[in-house]
Amino acid sequence: MGMDRQLEKKKWTTRKILTWAGGGLLTLLVAYTLIFADHRSKLNVDIDKITIAKVAHGDFQEWIPETGIVQPIETYYLDAIEGGIVKELNTETGTMVSKGEALITLTNSDLQLEVLNREAQLYEQINNLRTSRLLLDQNTQNLEKELAEVDYQLQLAKPEYDRQQELYQEKVISRKEFEEAKERYDYNTKRRKIVNSAYQQELELKSVQLKQLNDSEARMWKSLEAVGNILDNLVIKAPKEGQFASEQLEIGQSVQQGERMGQIDIVDDFKLQVEVDELYLPRINVGQLASYENQAGQVFKMEVTKIYPTITSGNFVVDMEFQGQTPRGIKRGQSLRIRVELGNPGQALLLPTGGFFQSSGGNWVFVLNEDGTQATKRDIKLGRKNSLHYELLDGLAEGEQVITSSYENFGDNEILLLK
Repeated sequence: MGMDRQLEKKKWTTRKILTWAGGGLLTLLVAYTLIFADHRSKLNVDIDKITIAKVAHGDFQEWIPETGIVQPIETYYLDAIEGGIVKELNTETGTMVSKGEALITLTNSDLQLEVLNREAQLYEQINNLRTSRLLLDQNTQNLEKELAEVDYQLQLAKPEYDRQQELYQEKVISRKEFEEAKERYDYNTKRRKIVNSAYQQELELKSVQLKQLNDSEARMWKSLEAVGNILDNLVIKAPKEGQFASEQLEIGQSVQQGERMGQIDIVDDFKLQVEVDELYLPRINVGQLASYENQAGQVFKMEVTKIYPTITSGNFVVDMEFQGQTPRGIKRGQSLRIRVELGNPGQALLLPTGGFFQSSGGNWVFVLNEDGTQATKRDIKLGRKNSLHYELLDGLAEGEQVITSSYENFGDNEILLLK
């Protein structure tokens, strides 16, 4: 009887080989996943709900949007030089008026009485000056008369003295008679010198005093004229031709000295008054440009003509005037949206503005791949900005596409799958 042969058991069966092969593949797959696969978080995004913009080179002009209020090119304010009561409203507000035209008439009885008293005092002082001038003339005339009298006596004494001297030398008259004639002549000679000296001094003094009196009188006449003009101040007149504007006034209303009663607007041209954040004060200068675009697409250039240094509520005010043509149809008090230029324009790599900045702070953006199927987070560096563009300094190249809408719904995901 033959013995059964023991069969040798195979170590590597087909099943076992397949099992090991499957495990190896799984191990390789896991290893590949751990080493080479992209572990960044992803999010599916509807491409129709985002805004995509392309990076491009272009002219960059840094500017800030501001609102300007249309004002007349010039305004003359009407303040009450003297207080009083409104007696008459000569012109209605909004009316075009001529230079010197009466606008408002006031009355002030106390002022009128004061003017009358001051006029009376000035007239009295002027009369006193005239009296002083007459006294000077009288003193001069008296000295002139006295000098004439001395000259007359000297003319009589001189021939008499000469005759008496000849007769005395011929011993026809006594010494006493000769000495008497000589004394009369000497006396009148000395007297004439004294009177003439007094007369010359009087003329010099009179010249100085007359000048002082004339100057004083001239000043008093000017004062009198000024006092008379005080009452003219009760009539408010237009200093320039233009449009009269005033708050509501009523007959009988009391007006204080210095109170503003209205203004004259020169409406041949307009300017803008613009409030600018104090942050830009060092960058705003006279001559700086700005622009305004109307609804028809016309662009009007302006320049800064005046900067008011006072800062109120964090803002300062500048005046801007139009260069060349002024927009038609604008009116006083109207608001215009303008662009105030900061610095000079230049070429730059530009990224359009958008809601992404609120989430990323401008430090990173989502950049699309070439086929536009996904967007990846990338660090960037921005420079200056205006309301349309950011200046790109680093991180992006011309032609690349960026998601510029808000990132609020993207969470912390680093890759967006665009569907």
